[in-house]
Parts: sequence; C-alpha cells; structure tokens
Amino acid sequence: MTQQKIKETRSKELFERAKKIMPGGVNSPVRAFSPYPFFTARAEGSKLIDVDGRTYIDYCLSYGPLILGHANPVIIEAVKEKLNEGTMYGTPTELEIEFAETVAKAVPCIEMMRAISSGTEATMHAIRAARGHTGRDKIVKFEGCYHGAHDYVLVKAGSGASTFGSPDSLGVPRDTVKNTVVLPYNDVEAFEEAVRKEGSEIAAVILEPVVGNAGVILPEKGYLQALRKITEKNGIVLIFDEVITGFRLALGGAQEYYGVKPDLVTLGKIIGGGFPIGAYGGKREIMSKISPVGPIYQAGTLSGNPVSVTAGLTVLNILMEKRLEIYGGLEKNGNKMAKGLRDYASDAGIEAQVNNVASMFQIFFTGTPVKDYASAKSSDTKRFTKYHRNLLQKGVFIPPSQFETCFLSTAHTDEDLNRTLEAMGTAIKASEEE
Repeated sequence: MTQQKIKETRSKELFERAKKIMPGGVNSPVRAFSPYPFFTARAEGSKLIDVDGRTYIDYCLSYGPLILGHANPVIIEAVKEKLNEGTMYGTPTELEIEFAETVAKAVPCIEMMRAISSGTEATMHAIRAARGHTGRDKIVKFEGCYHGAHDYVLVKAGSGASTFGSPDSLGVPRDTVKNTVVLPYNDVEAFEEAVRKEGSEIAAVILEPVVGNAGVILPEKGYLQALRKITEKNGIVLIFDEVITGFRLALGGAQEYYGVKPDLVTLGKIIGGGFPIGAYGGKREIMSKISPVGPIYQAGTLSGNPVSVTAGLTVLNILMEKRLEIYGGLEKNGNKMAKGLRDYASDAGIEAQVNNVASMFQIFFTGTPVKDYASAKSSDTKRFTKYHRNLLQKGVFIPPSQFETCFLSTAHTDEDLNRTLEAMGTAIKASEEE
C-alpha cells in the first residue's frame, strides 16, 4: 500500500484557522487528533478524500451510521427529489407515519415511537419518559457507556470523554447527577446489590447493549437476560441505547441479535441515512404518556424533518429488502478483519485483544481481556495513537480514539479489506518500533 506522508498541508492551514473560532478547532471533540485532523472535501463509497487530494479507506463511517457507505446514489437521489418539495414544514407529514411504521416493524420493542433530531435527545427524553412513567427519580448507567452529552449521563462516560480524560464534565451540577447510579458493565452482582438497596427509587436502567463508546465491549453470556429479569421484577424501565447498534448488529438491532426485549430503545445515526435524526420508542403504556396526549413533555421543531426522514426511510427499505445478504456479508467481513488483526498482533509478539461483533471491531493493546470499562482503560493508548497515525500514512482512516469503534459498510470491497489488513499488520509492528 502506498504511504502518504503527513506534512505541510492545507488541512494544517485550515486547522490553524479553525482553532481561532472553534474550541479545539473542531465541532466535536472526537474529531481532534495530533498533530491535526485532516479536513474532508468529499466522500464516496468506502472512501474519504481530503482537501489535499489524499484518499482514505474509511472505517469510521461518521461513527457508524453509513452502513451503505458514503453518498449512496439511491439515498442521494431520494433526497434530491424531496428537496424540491421543501426542507421543513412545522406540520405533520404522511412520510413521518410511514417512517415510524417501518422502524417499528423492524425493532422488536417498539409499539409507539417519537422521531427527534439526535441520539443525545433520544436518551434524554427516554430517561424523562421512564421517570414520568414510574414516578421515581434515580437512574442506573454503566461505566464506559456514553449516552450523549446531557447532564444526567455525563458521568464515567465513554467516547470522547474517556479520550480527553474528563468523563465527569465541568458544568454538571452535583445535584443533577445525585440520582445517577454508576455501576460496572457485565457485573450482575453489582446490579443486584444496587437494586436491593435502591430498587424502589430506580426509574430506569440505561445501557449500550454492546458498549460501542469504549471500543467494542460485548455483553457476557446471560448478562442482558439477567438485567431484563431483574428490572421486570422490580418495575424498573430497561432502556437499550441502540444509537450505535440499532440496524447495525441486525435489522432489529442488539435486541434481535441477543434476543432481549427492553421497555424503551433509543435510536439515531443510521436511521437518518446520513442526515441528522434520532428516535425513541417502546411500550405503548409508556409512550402514550408523552405530550400532547400525556403529561410528559417533549417537543422539537426539527423532529421528523422530511429530508432526514426521506433519507432514513430509503436506507431502512434497502436494509429490509436485502436483509440476509447485507447482514450476512457484513458479519463475514467483520470476522475477517478481527482474525487478521489477531494474527498480525500474534505474529508480532504484541499483546492485544480484538473484540468484534457483526460489522463492529476494535483492537486494544493490552494483555487483559476487555470485558468492561476498567479493562478497556488498561490499553496502551500511546501505542494506539501510533497505530492510528501509521494507518493514516497508509491511507486508512479509523476513529482516532482507542475508545471508539471501527465499522464496516456494504461499500467496502474485498480489495479494500485486503489492503487495510496489510496496512494494519504493518502499523501494528510499527507501533512497537517507534
């Protein structure tokens, strides 16, 4: 694979300019990396092309949603046609109904749903719905699970909060998080103990069924089933945050993949087909209490935006029509990437863990099996940074943080995967040599 030297570039010039007007030079902290991020000019299929004309095979895919790759022509044409009819109305549309019906048909737990504008909004409103439904205040979240940047859940979060060493953000009042109970992931006993002590006060448990914001951390056998059993017994609302796993692990998300049905689910990213959107939904008993028919308030001017809904409905219809082909192919390729990484690390004599499920994978430079946030944090993040930088030089882009996930799309070809594995093998060896 041709090596692309990182030197004086227009991206560097743009970064210097951006730092003067945007905090850290970026509009989201996960986009920042040393010495500076490249700036994208355009994207197509499995590739990103930066402002200097360099091409990268992309495994970030805008942090997961682009399961069909960049600029999918079917989605682009559908959006172009919809744009001729306007961009937003502030009134209901028939398309919103079709969209909700399509999502509900695929996702097992959804009896009613509400479209909104982002994953952060989805988790915020799902927690409010759970509190309103139960009349309780406390919530349980798990270390390393990231549920957006709102106050109730920005406690021991994953994603950028881990990368930048501030999982507990300044500006979050102590009184705001006094009702947030934080527990280790994959520890049933810790959860049982918390419920014994505070179960009558706990409104909801929210978790990423596969932790995608601390790398890729899989639920141990029986863990999700145990949470479901305990929450049902104690009248606690179980919320699956499937902003990452929804429509990616399977058509019905992690709840289909693992056979566990939560009370509420939060969705985002992928259901917008590359446009901003989010949704939350679940049991009719809970969702029927949302305004305007119930006392739990939630609103949004951009909710159900016709452009986003058009893009989302287009991608969902493709996923449904080609379900077996798409998900079978992605899982096969995901296993191929994971095996390749394990083999290269073993051949190089480097301690590493590779976690993968369906079309998600990540390498951790540690000798400790990664099954929770603490073990993920044992990773050698300096080595990961070298690994990331070496991949960039070889034209492969993965998320710059150890605590994120690599994703595959249907646009990735066998040639892409083979070239990438070759680059990853070299980058793994180089991470030790530097």
